[in-house]
Amino acid sequence: MCRMKLYSAQLSGNCYKVRLLFAQLGLEYELEEVGVIDRSNRPELLGALNPALRVPTLVLDDGRSLAESPAILQYFAEDTPLLPEDKFTRAQVAQWLSFEQYEIEARIGLARFLLEISPVEPPSMGFVTYLQQGGRTGLEAMEAHLGGGRTWFVDDTYTIADIALYGYSHVAPGAGIELDPYPNVLAWQQRFREQPGHIGMMD
Repeated sequence: MCRMKLYSAQLSGNCYKVRLLFAQLGLEYELEEVGVIDRSNRPELLGALNPALRVPTLVLDDGRSLAESPAILQYFAEDTPLLPEDKFTRAQVAQWLSFEQYEIEARIGLARFLLEISPVEPPSMGFVTYLQQGGRTGLEAMEAHLGGGRTWFVDDTYTIADIALYGYSHVAPGAGIELDPYPNVLAWQQRFREQPGHIGMMD
């Protein structure tokens, strides 16, 4: 049987979420690095696997492909403590996965790309400021939710919701957003880094 293959970009928070989950579950896979600046080879590389041509894209050991980090996280968290069995609690996990894609990845992730990764100047600093404002709003929501002594985002249990939210929130400074105004988020990020099997984005 062939080993899984993950098409990934190390600088991508979405890809990092998947690599982190695999590290914590002890899953073996082959890794192929895909560029985030020059995307000219993506149709040839990913076209038959993922019509959106995005990473992460995963080829399972049976040859089937799966894309988008929330889908990959949910697939591999099934039957593990990282995805609760209770129907409502699972829906809460899905809620935070959606929140992360709309409010954190789409704001902080894009601002970080424009400021820290892209080789060209942002087309509009006004647009970057707009993204930063949206990122801060998302972090404020996370800060408020973690208030009152919550340890984790769902049912006070470490789940893939935490993995998803950590992916881009921890690199907010690269988007020009300091984390000091969010002490609950900072404390949660520290707890996150102390989990068994944790790896950093650049590991």
